[in-house]
Amino acid sequence: MNPPVEPSGGVPEQKGAQGSFWQRRIVSPIVAQFRQGTTPEKIALTIALGLVLAVFPILGSTTLLCAVVALVFRLNQPIIQLVNYLCYPLQFALLIPFYRAGEVFGTPHLTLSIPQMVDRFRAGPGQFILDFGLIALGGIAAWCVFAPIVVGVLYYALRPALRVLAEKTRLVGSER
Repeated sequence: MNPPVEPSGGVPEQKGAQGSFWQRRIVSPIVAQFRQGTTPEKIALTIALGLVLAVFPILGSTTLLCAVVALVFRLNQPIIQLVNYLCYPLQFALLIPFYRAGEVFGTPHLTLSIPQMVDRFRAGPGQFILDFGLIALGGIAAWCVFAPIVVGVLYYALRPALRVLAEKTRLVGSER
């Protein structure tokens, strides 16, 4: 049985705080893109790239990176930025692991913590770059190894679910 259709053409929101957020902020923008002709493959690529770019190991760079990549590959800006925003905590969680992984490329090993790095930056951006620039480059190198693999895995993992959602959207739209 197909879900009831709202006057707006969408599937009604689930009750409860979690269902309501999920429906309004995640599913509805994707469904809207299906209705405009965007393919599940294009949305899968948008989500996969958004997540991987969201964990790029340079704070303050991901919004611009997502915008540029979305323009170059003609992806949906709101969806890629939404994924970027939702994955922001992952960037903090993975920052030091990327920097540590970058040591494989010969960057120096320093004791690191997010509060220490913030304090050093506030003391002077120039000195911060001198102190942590090589470590950041190592983190970027590690991210460059990690990123294509994760994009591929996410892309192929998301496609089946997005195809089902697109088909449901098509069926609900044809009942009107």
